[in-house]
Amino acid sequence: MNILIAIIIFSLIIIIHELGHFLVAKMNHIKVYEFSLGLGPTLVGFTKGETKYSLKLLPFGGACMMGEDDEFDTADPRAFNNKSVLARMAVVFAGPFFNFILAFVLSLFVVGMAGYDLPEVLRVSEGSPAEEAGIKEGDMITRINGKKVNLSREVTLETMLYPEKPLRVTYERKENGQTVTKEADVVPEWKNAYQIGVYMGQGEGREAVITDLVPGGPAQEAGIEPGDRITKVNGKTVTSSAEVSQTIGQSEDANMEIVVERDGKEISLSFTANDASGYDSGLYLDSGYRSREGVLSVLKYSVYEVKYWISTTFKTLGMLFTGHVSLNDLSGPVGIVDTIGDSYEQSKQAGVLSVILTMMNLSILLSANLGVMNLLPIPALDGGRLLFFIIEAIRGKRMNPEREGMVHFVGFVLLIGLMIVVLFNDVRKIFF
Repeated sequence: MNILIAIIIFSLIIIIHELGHFLVAKMNHIKVYEFSLGLGPTLVGFTKGETKYSLKLLPFGGACMMGEDDEFDTADPRAFNNKSVLARMAVVFAGPFFNFILAFVLSLFVVGMAGYDLPEVLRVSEGSPAEEAGIKEGDMITRINGKKVNLSREVTLETMLYPEKPLRVTYERKENGQTVTKEADVVPEWKNAYQIGVYMGQGEGREAVITDLVPGGPAQEAGIEPGDRITKVNGKTVTSSAEVSQTIGQSEDANMEIVVERDGKEISLSFTANDASGYDSGLYLDSGYRSREGVLSVLKYSVYEVKYWISTTFKTLGMLFTGHVSLNDLSGPVGIVDTIGDSYEQSKQAGVLSVILTMMNLSILLSANLGVMNLLPIPALDGGRLLFFIIEAIRGKRMNPEREGMVHFVGFVLLIGLMIVVLFNDVRKIFF
């Protein structure tokens, strides 16, 4: 089932990408030789007009063949290379752009059904840098280090990518019936913390009921099960998921005494938590999803959703070039299939709707990621071709086709080499 779901997601994302090339090519009266679903040998196909439509053996991906790598043909005015540079740029750009459109359409469903996560402060740890800066529960964060934020994940991402970085926080607070804008400087400090590997409902007033477990985590190894209600942590009575997280995170050591309620009975468990020490600001946002508030709200937050994943992709790429992450941290198709499988297994316990929303969220991430990656100015990718078209537009004449083709070929070889490295890392991380 996991592989089938992965194939469906990959096929959808890539076929929409190729559909973008296809439709814009047709709009510009460019000859399309073949449009295929899948790759490899043709299983079935038919020809309509000048285009062959086919279903290939390998059930993933697709292709829109326009003869863009053929030599310049002055005999056919509808050949790709005989069209204006702007027309060719539009066709190449359309693929990544359709990935962004797909991400937006899927976001409409996700936001429409599940809502969105507002950057509202859920709690502030006692004595933390955030408390000392004056931030309180219920404040709504609007900017982090001058960058406007609309989702709680944007704040979380900023603190995760650069955990030791001082934060300039702009937030809104209700005072005497009016909304007041304030600013505060929060300097994260090193903190010893622990995790037991459980998922609970997030948000104010959410009960401390386990919804899922991290596979192989301390809680699962100790015998805690989904549906258990945590009532005590190290002798302290807890009534909400926020209290559980805070008490575990602020424990003096990794030894845990957890009491859970199951089928009306209390069960006491002792085990060692995982070390999660690091820089901490003491600022915890509500990651729960709010109900939608009308069509305009769904449209607006769907745009924010796509913007978040595009921005996340650029930020993580930047960290790759600055050395904050390495090639070992990258994941390819094998790693993505594994992630899809894990997400499916975790979400199916909550029902069909949870599975659908989870898979849609992954599709949004992957579609936005593919759109960004294809726009990078790397030879053999759409961005590399766009770079040559931009140079052509500036020079007023086309680059030498043979030299351009050689550059794209070298780029293709390097990309294949990168994919082999990433594939090796995926296999190593999963099986070893």
